[in-house]
Amino acid sequence: VDRFYPLVLLCTLAALSWTWGPVTAGRSCSETRHVYAEKGYSTNTAPLTQISGEHLRLCPQDYTCCSSQMEETLAHQSETDFLSAIDDTSQFLHTTFTQRHRKFDEFFRELIDLSEKSMNQMFTKTYGRLFTQNANVFQELFVELRRYYSGGSVSLTEVLSEFWSRLVERVFSLVNPQYQFSDEYLECVNKHAEQLQPFGDLPRKLGLQVSRAFIAARALVQGLATGRDIVNKLSAGAGCVRALMRQWYCPLCRGMPSLRPCHALCLNVMKGCLANTADLDTEWNNFIDALYQVSEKLEGPFNMELAADSISVKVSEAIMHMQENSIATSTKVFQGCGSPRLAPGRSRRSPKESGGNRRPFRTFSPEEKPTTATGTNLDRLVSELKERLRPMRGFWVSLPHTICNDKNVAADVTNEDRCWNGQARGRYLPDVTGDGLMSQINNPEVEVDMARPDVRTRQLIMELRVATNRLKHAQAGQDTDFMDSEVEEGSGSGGGGERYSDDWPGYRPYSPPYSKPPLNPQTPIKPPRVRDRTGSKWNRSKGQSISAVSRPAFFSLAVLFWVSVMVTVAPFWR
Repeated sequence: VDRFYPLVLLCTLAALSWTWGPVTAGRSCSETRHVYAEKGYSTNTAPLTQISGEHLRLCPQDYTCCSSQMEETLAHQSETDFLSAIDDTSQFLHTTFTQRHRKFDEFFRELIDLSEKSMNQMFTKTYGRLFTQNANVFQELFVELRRYYSGGSVSLTEVLSEFWSRLVERVFSLVNPQYQFSDEYLECVNKHAEQLQPFGDLPRKLGLQVSRAFIAARALVQGLATGRDIVNKLSAGAGCVRALMRQWYCPLCRGMPSLRPCHALCLNVMKGCLANTADLDTEWNNFIDALYQVSEKLEGPFNMELAADSISVKVSEAIMHMQENSIATSTKVFQGCGSPRLAPGRSRRSPKESGGNRRPFRTFSPEEKPTTATGTNLDRLVSELKERLRPMRGFWVSLPHTICNDKNVAADVTNEDRCWNGQARGRYLPDVTGDGLMSQINNPEVEVDMARPDVRTRQLIMELRVATNRLKHAQAGQDTDFMDSEVEEGSGSGGGGERYSDDWPGYRPYSPPYSKPPLNPQTPIKPPRVRDRTGSKWNRSKGQSISAVSRPAFFSLAVLFWVSVMVTVAPFWR
């Protein structure tokens, strides 16, 4: 027995070492080889039994089942798994933004198409050749509305102002068929249109409704595209490969492929790798809130369906209003612009007589109004979007928790003693760090360079701020691209920068009450409209001429100059 005692002791120590001790030489690596092969890698370089780990660069340099090549391969695999985990977790965001953008874009474009189609059908039926001969006025309106919605550099105020200017010329000619009007005369008609308001208040009402609906619709679609792009552009932080490898594949190299990293270890690794991403949280939440609020506006006072539906109806009402008041309007225009020339073969008649045989204009009955886009409606689209936006708040700051709560990624939080702590099986002792870049100064797993914030993340933050700013202005019916000019002009065609007490419940008009100046036929009401269709119609001159505006100032300066000259030369006259 005494002779066999040393041998028994050695066998016992070897068994204990294999099971519990740090020295595990000779332990089979079959499980490691099997898992490694399942991932599609060749096992030619995989040891059959554990060997010394002095060659390892990422994992603890203990006895291991991984060669240097295996460690390098698994390090790349850990990075791939990490990106896959982010993609899987953020798939909800990507799918929502992509699908909602497509659905809203198709819906809004269909609304515009249906509105134009309905107008063409109803006006052709009602006015016949009178409409078809002047259809280009309405076609150009919808061309510009589409161009604005598609992101073109188009001012809605200019579009609507141009439309009403051209329409008043056509209708004025139609209600006075016995006369022949030159371009210069029609310019004069346009100069007086602002004060005479031949279409009544309908241009302002339609302009306000169309402007704020189109501004909100475009801002929402652009915002959804921004959200989709932000999700696509996000990337993992640099310097995470070591930490990812240590938590996910170092247990595999130790021959324990089923051992999951401790939950707290996973959180520290993910918070370090996603530190810059978490810094998006504030701007991301502001962006999501702005999207939510604009979508609510679209199903309420900025309803795109109602706006598209109203175009043909309100235009028809405006034409009828001008016809009903054509005698008074024509009389005042004739007083201001002079008597027009008679058309060949026509005799001079009074405005009242000239309207006797006109084809009457009329408004449309409710059943003739445009239908909504087929397949869905705005309320349903907005409701679905709002339901998906709610869980998006705080997404990026909670992303580490979402990933680590996956049982395939990390051990359950209740399993603190039987998990991989980065070195061996056991409890993970370091504290979990806070969220964001500045909280990673004490992260024990990931080295984060806080002195150099991620440039890509800063760019994404700026993109979110720009999109949020656009959405917030859209809530007020303002287009950031043309906000200054829209507010400055505040035209009756419904500029997006104007608020009205009857259209904005809970708001007071910020502009003083407007009182019309007395009509002076000899004074131009507004600058002449450029009639050259070959150039861009947005290059019109705005405001009065410099010479006209500065004439009193120039006269005063001339007087002062003459006085100074007299004072200077007076001594020589004595």
